[in-house]
Amino acid sequence: MSRGSDRRADHGAPGLFERPLQAPLASRLRPRSLNEVVGQDAILGAGKPLRVAMERGETGSILLWGPPGTGKTTIARLVARHVAGEFVPFSAVTDGVARIREIVGDAEKRRVLGSRTVLFVDEIHRFNRGQQDALLPHVESGLLTLIGATTENPSFEINGALLSRMRVFVLQPLDAAAIATLLERAMADTERGVSAALDGAPLRLDVAARDLLAEQVDGDARRALTVLEAAAVLATDGVITSEIATAALQMRVPSYDKSGEQHYNLISAYHKALRGSDPQGALYWLARMIRGGEDPLFIARRTVRFASEDVGLADPRALEVALAARDAYHFLGSPEGELALAEAAVYLATAPKSNRVYVAWKAAQAAADATPAAPVPLHIRNAPTGLMKELGYGAGYQYAHDAPEGYTPQDYLPDEVRGPFYTPGAFGFEKEIEKRLAWWRALKDRSTQPGADAPRTEND
Repeated sequence: MSRGSDRRADHGAPGLFERPLQAPLASRLRPRSLNEVVGQDAILGAGKPLRVAMERGETGSILLWGPPGTGKTTIARLVARHVAGEFVPFSAVTDGVARIREIVGDAEKRRVLGSRTVLFVDEIHRFNRGQQDALLPHVESGLLTLIGATTENPSFEINGALLSRMRVFVLQPLDAAAIATLLERAMADTERGVSAALDGAPLRLDVAARDLLAEQVDGDARRALTVLEAAAVLATDGVITSEIATAALQMRVPSYDKSGEQHYNLISAYHKALRGSDPQGALYWLARMIRGGEDPLFIARRTVRFASEDVGLADPRALEVALAARDAYHFLGSPEGELALAEAAVYLATAPKSNRVYVAWKAAQAAADATPAAPVPLHIRNAPTGLMKELGYGAGYQYAHDAPEGYTPQDYLPDEVRGPFYTPGAFGFEKEIEKRLAWWRALKDRSTQPGADAPRTEND
């Protein structure tokens, strides 16, 4: 906003930070100063970079990244006030390049008058490339101070040229104590709070109800105040109890985005809890994904992958259990089939772990890439024709089933390729595999001793 509009807001005229009583509670209670912002001390506390920049009136273009209800729009408005700029909102969904040209024209006129333009783009991750490119030169020249707000990881959603010209500040979900502070403020404020919209009728919030709301809104201040407002209407006797708060909450929808960063963060947490042998964590993250609406078959696929990658041959049954859980869910659906996924999660979390097959497969792939033309050794080639036999195909091949031990010490790799790719781990079934390999190594060593019996061949 301009300096003039800033003064008007400060002197009681309708401005950016004042809302009529018919506006939602969350809008009426929007913080009017930095000191009223709660829960974001990491970036707005005393001496923190964003607060210092705002107090100096020189923030430059910034990007506010965080979940819903953490104060992104409020902070953007406060930035406009501190830099004495005109606050211009822009919708990345409904506005296009033509609107950007209009904003640029107005900004040039303001600059002549010595005023700044603060362009606020909510949900900036929805900007298409054309919109981003149209903004870039004006952000670079300083004509526009751009403030973007996003719930998505900007590394994936904002083009590098624009992102490099912005300082990124990460907002965290509000903790329960911060939400409780907001709820108490809403109850105590006689001008903008809950009671103000109820014509001053006395209203009280039970401590138990406050704590319940603070825990159940996923760190979202807007949701907390919206639910409190709904609870106030239900409190016909003037007291918001836990029962009323629960009714106002209704069916809580977990914070989860199947196509966004949460999708990847939660599946990563699930995988790492399994790898870390923590069944409690694995069940929790599994439940979070299921409750959030994740496709259970996606989780099942990742569970099968985990069985091969992280349990491997330490417990060969792990893959069987994971596949059975997938099939059970496919057969039963929700909610019955979810129990099979939970069973698999507990089994895999408590199974011995080994990534030796995973490592071996990567090594074998690398060797195949490095020696793509290595010839198959003659003795293990197939010889279906007389000519091929004359050329030595299959000559000297030793038939393992004819050996007393069921093993023949011969090479199965090309001369230019050397293993081992797979070496067993020390846990679970791989201990037995190591015993077998050690026995075969001993047989091979014995066969190379002078005077050792020559192994029998398939033709003997």
